[in-house]
Amino acid sequence: MADNYCSPLDIKQIEANFADINPPLTPAEAMHEANRCLYCYDAPCTRACPTHIDVPSFIKKIATGNLIGSARVIFDANPIGATCARVCPVEVLCEGACVEKTLLQKPIEIGRLQRYATDHAMTSEKQIFTKGEPNGRSVGIVGSGPAGLSCAAYLARLGYDVTVYERRELPGGLDTYGMAEYKMPQSVSLAEAEHIAAMGVKFLLNTEIGGRSETPAEVDEEEDRDHEETSPAQVVSFADLETWHDAVFLATGLGQTNMLNIPGEDLDGVYDALTFIEQVKTREWHEVPLGKTVAVIGAGNTAIDAATQAKRLGAERVIMIYRRKESDASAYDYELELARQDGIEFIWQAAPIGILADSGNEKAVGVQLEKTDGTLELMDVPCDMVIKAVGQQKMRRFYETVAGVELDEKGRVVVNDQMQTSRPNVFAGGDCVNGGAEAVDAAQMGKIAAHGIDAFLNGR
Repeated sequence: MADNYCSPLDIKQIEANFADINPPLTPAEAMHEANRCLYCYDAPCTRACPTHIDVPSFIKKIATGNLIGSARVIFDANPIGATCARVCPVEVLCEGACVEKTLLQKPIEIGRLQRYATDHAMTSEKQIFTKGEPNGRSVGIVGSGPAGLSCAAYLARLGYDVTVYERRELPGGLDTYGMAEYKMPQSVSLAEAEHIAAMGVKFLLNTEIGGRSETPAEVDEEEDRDHEETSPAQVVSFADLETWHDAVFLATGLGQTNMLNIPGEDLDGVYDALTFIEQVKTREWHEVPLGKTVAVIGAGNTAIDAATQAKRLGAERVIMIYRRKESDASAYDYELELARQDGIEFIWQAAPIGILADSGNEKAVGVQLEKTDGTLELMDVPCDMVIKAVGQQKMRRFYETVAGVELDEKGRVVVNDQMQTSRPNVFAGGDCVNGGAEAVDAAQMGKIAAHGIDAFLNGR
């Protein structure tokens, strides 16, 4: 907690602020909504979904009371269907297609119906899919985020022995550590990982692949500092990984938040968005660092999550600062509207050029901005907390010197249409390939990679 500010909100109010933003449907609501569906032939919603879930099929099963059958349709296409039901931008995917391509003025609430079916399956402890007949082959997966979990689930169903190596204490990647708490609690992501573990997938947590000791000269100061703060229990060399497994799938996502590279960035009170969100995820509300006035640098979906959660924790003012126009912001329109409803203020076309310090030159007391609208006007924004949300670094060192795979000019892993890298036995998917997208996109890449690995190992 910032020394000069304590949230005026009690635990009960904070809990209310972080309640489900899209609460679950009641049985009556679900039945009513399912019966609104037109069950379109060549359904636009299915085509709009990156994992191509058969939406009319799973909704029709809800309408007939077959919830396990509905969940089977969902998980067959997307092993993290419960997560995606909560965090997918359905307004621009399945539900957006429903409005655009049908006669309905209001879209079917596909996301909430998907949650209704998958939650039923998860709470009933029904194991939807099991491991296939063992085929004697083994695959190692590096990273347990959406791409890694998806790939693991499909490979297990194909009969492979699968081991997932995860550097953190819990599986799930950003679904576990980086989603806004009012969208999805950690328990959902962890339950999906448990569901996949029940298919025979082995998880080795607190385990890093490679290690900075292999190439110490190439680890920069920021990466080294992060490594010390989150050191895993054990390090496994990539060479050993290739010895133990017939193929390897890389699903490590992206690295740390980008630096602003401006004076004052190392002052007390300056945080990166992912670290802040991860602390919120602990739900130890009064232990989360918080300022009275919070400045968030950036205008993507992560910036929105950081800003709205700071406000819901009890910050008096939260100001989002972005160097370009509102129309250039990468956050979805509905996310920006959510921020407005939470009382977030916006400063557009202004770039931070320095973080102002107190008289002791220890704590942040403001951000100095330069207008980017052509005026070059300077302005100071007083605040006692700064959250950086300006994208994440590519993990070039790991991929080039540890995994030894080819990267493109932007630092993304180069793959073919089967997610195969420049090394035939190594595949990759998720944010490390697309540079950062939605969980559902990563899940689809994991699916494609599983089939690519199966084809490669069987000469198809």
